[in-house]
Amino acid sequence: MADIAWLMRRLKAMSLPEVAWRLSQKRIQKSEEKRFRSNKCSVVDELFDKKLEGMSLDADKMHLNLDNRDYSLSASIPLLGGYEYEEYKKAWSAGFQTENEWSDTFSYSLEYKQRDDIGDARTNWELNRHFQFALLAKDYYASGDKKYLNELIMLFEDWNQKNPFLWGISWTSIMEIAIRCSNWCYTYCFLAKSNDVPKEILTQLQTGILNMTAYIENHYSRYSSANNHLIVEAYAIGQSGVLFGNQKWIDLAVSILTREFPLQNYSDGINKELSLHYQSFYMEAVGLLMRLLLKNGISVPESWYTWLPKMSEYLATCVGKHGEVIEFGDNDEGKILDLCGGYNHYKYVLGLMSCLLDTEYTDVSVCCENLNWLFTEERAEACKKNRYTPKKCTCYKEGGNTILRSEDERILIGIDHAALGFGSIAAHGHADALSFQMYVDGQPIFVDPGTYIYHCDIENRNAFRRTENHNTVCIDGKDQSEMLGAFLWGKRAECKLVEEAETPESVKVKASHNGYSPVIHTRTYTFNEKNELIIADELTAESDMVVNFLLAPGIDVTLSRNKVCISAENVAVVMNICCEKECDIKFVDKPYSRSYGVYGTTKCINISTMADKLQVGIKIEER
Repeated sequence: MADIAWLMRRLKAMSLPEVAWRLSQKRIQKSEEKRFRSNKCSVVDELFDKKLEGMSLDADKMHLNLDNRDYSLSASIPLLGGYEYEEYKKAWSAGFQTENEWSDTFSYSLEYKQRDDIGDARTNWELNRHFQFALLAKDYYASGDKKYLNELIMLFEDWNQKNPFLWGISWTSIMEIAIRCSNWCYTYCFLAKSNDVPKEILTQLQTGILNMTAYIENHYSRYSSANNHLIVEAYAIGQSGVLFGNQKWIDLAVSILTREFPLQNYSDGINKELSLHYQSFYMEAVGLLMRLLLKNGISVPESWYTWLPKMSEYLATCVGKHGEVIEFGDNDEGKILDLCGGYNHYKYVLGLMSCLLDTEYTDVSVCCENLNWLFTEERAEACKKNRYTPKKCTCYKEGGNTILRSEDERILIGIDHAALGFGSIAAHGHADALSFQMYVDGQPIFVDPGTYIYHCDIENRNAFRRTENHNTVCIDGKDQSEMLGAFLWGKRAECKLVEEAETPESVKVKASHNGYSPVIHTRTYTFNEKNELIIADELTAESDMVVNFLLAPGIDVTLSRNKVCISAENVAVVMNICCEKECDIKFVDKPYSRSYGVYGTTKCINISTMADKLQVGIKIEER
């Protein structure tokens, strides 16, 4: 059972119209439960809505580059948490973090949040998104080798036998159904263009896609849940609309996405979730549908051409010369399409946007295989477009991040002076106001702790969001913002950009937040032409303050008085700590997750003092 206190807190985050909508959803669910509890069937067995009879999927409308000869052949996909695909490829109900499995329970009755007795639902959902289906269909089309087709048919039949419609963990999230629906569309299109494919699997795929799309149409996210989930759900509805020639679905998807651009994004191009990966995820969904619309001669709203370039510029600004990335907030490594078995999502999305817009945002000639199948001449044309070049200092005053670069691009720095997150729940934010990250020559030096896990181990879910585990000031061991649940926040720190100034000699960014009210924390970052970063913290009252600097794993540190020497593989950094009051400097272990589902620790430079001011100078040494 869900925690009653959490339910009350969640209810407070809802408006009256949202409560009314959720009650109407409950009525629909009761009707569905009555029908599908007594009729336990696969999503491919029959068409649930007879109004959709006669509709047929036209694989030509996907406009795949069927002449592509630049491809890989892989029969497995990467799973979150480093689990072996071959071991789990038919373990559709696996708990992953435990040896237990998700029960064969009607999905509306299945409680999947904080199930330490089973595992993390997000880890399970990755397998049930069916990237492997589209991958195997592509492999069979490209190679003609029946082993890929046979593997696909075996997995397809096994999944449908073990996952009846609305039963079990794979039917608990509308967005998960949307991603699965999308992958079934690509699976169908590759198989429809291949030889010797049994007609039965094509018929079943088509039936399943129609049933899933109709279900998404009835249940897509709204109100406080209308974040990236809604964008992906709308994309899936729109993709099916194009492929089946259903104008109602096309119009619904386009209207949702057009409406949501200003609601979910700041005017300077930063997504209001304030998570770089969720911005990339959002952009992939919109980009894939935009491609389909353009390929099929369907008008794309003009506003899309206003929003997407700004969003692409921000994403490109956060990526360094060596591929290093500045990212704050949650990252669950979500994606929609994977035709190669793993890739760099940021470069792929920037490549996707480069093919759709008037600017090249990354080197499209070396982007992921997805683009080889999605585009033909557009990719070659993208290489001729003007390349976007980030500035030395890009301050996003509305979105609340500043990205700094040295002239030689050796150093990349990200500063967070943003709001906590999007909407009334701020689901994917972290209590990390005024924190920063730094890379030198592509090597991470000062890092964000990461995300680790979503739906189990609440203690560590919270730990990776706590202020004390980020590169900022923590007062009295408290968090800047109040955590009320794994994806729910109460009282929040409010950030204010006080000053942003740039001269030929230096860049200065000064911001404050009220998360420790009545004490106000102000932090000033100064990055000068000598590639020194000076961080000055000031409180409005003397307090028990701790300033943390999380180091990337594998970095060596030594301490001599108030001087810390940091040594990475090919980089040396010196920190000079200046405080009028006595301070204690020590090295402690902090939680760190290099990728979703993987828990680790890393060293942290921990500076504690009873003071109202502290300054740290960070200098990159020549080696």
